[in-house]
Amino acid sequence: MDPTDLELLVTRTMPFGKYKGRLMADLPGHYLNWFAREGFPPGEIGRLLNLMHELDHNGLTSLLAPLRRRSP
Repeated sequence: MDPTDLELLVTRTMPFGKYKGRLMADLPGHYLNWFAREGFPPGEIGRLLNLMHELDHNGLTSLLAPLRRRSP
């Protein structure tokens, strides 16, 4: 994992779908679980969705709190 990916989760928005425009870090668990079952898209978006799923699934979303305070 690239540490900058954590920062991207609190600054990058979902580019498509039902939650278009929502921060990746704010996507609901059921949506992330759906991607885990059906397959993550290729590229950066898929990598970030997979990382967010892992954080959410393992109860580690609090790791993003300090980064949220730093983001503009």
